[in-house]
Amino acid sequence: MTTLTFEDFAPGRFGSFGPRHVTREEILAFAAEFDPQPMHLDETAASRSMLKGLSGSGWHLCSLMMRMLCDGFVDRTASLGSPGVNEVRWLAPLRPGDELTLEVDVIEARVSRSRPETGIVTFKSTARNAAGEALCEMISPMIIGRRTGAVEGMR
Repeated sequence: MTTLTFEDFAPGRFGSFGPRHVTREEILAFAAEFDPQPMHLDETAASRSMLKGLSGSGWHLCSLMMRMLCDGFVDRTASLGSPGVNEVRWLAPLRPGDELTLEVDVIEARVSRSRPETGIVTFKSTARNAAGEALCEMISPMIIGRRTGAVEGMR
């Protein structure tokens, strides 16, 4: 399998990944372990919440997005890690039975000034349900190795 390098990430739509089916059981299991709020664990309490029904934790959704990113392309990228996440916005609830797709756009790609053998690619990832409703947007940079020839051409 080909390793993706910095030069493979031009600004614009990079790809769409999924679908990923989300079950009630995994929503409950994640919530019980990591985010035990009533709207994630209890149908009755969730129906009285502003979410109007059982919903997955936003952190569960972020974890699912990360899995989809890794399965989609990160695991075959010359990634050197990330300095963090710039922004996460939860826009609509994750529901049991949702079929998630992930749209990934490159919003910026630049060569690192301090380490020219790497580049910094900033991605905007949007998780959507089967109806096309945006559930979460995440903006995050990734440090990615450059092709050997691209670095040598700079010297």
